[in-house]
Amino acid sequence: MTKRISFTKHENKIFPGFREKIGKAESTEDVKKFFVYTVKKLFDEVFKGQLEFDYQDFTLTPDKTRAYELSERVVFSEYFKSVWDKSDLSRVLNRLAESAVRRYRHLEKHPEKTDSKIRM
Repeated sequence: MTKRISFTKHENKIFPGFREKIGKAESTEDVKKFFVYTVKKLFDEVFKGQLEFDYQDFTLTPDKTRAYELSERVVFSEYFKSVWDKSDLSRVLNRLAESAVRRYRHLEKHPEKTDSKIRM
């Protein structure tokens, strides 16, 4: 049996701030932006200088089966694959993406909330 690495501790550290940010999001673009910044922060912490990440490495994809995409540069990195395959990082990322997609869809269904905030 192989040893699994858990990043739930990191998730628990960043999730309250993430939830607060997407709760205050005024548009679907804000939700996407907060998701990307949060995932980048998580990955920077998890990979601590072993890999460098850019904003473009992460995308929230609410209309697809998997609600996020990682850039090819990240996915094809041997170090990334070794950590990804031996950890719960995919589940952590799924939970963040699911929360973001719920907020995204809520804002998408209620554009009047975004419009009223923009006019103020």
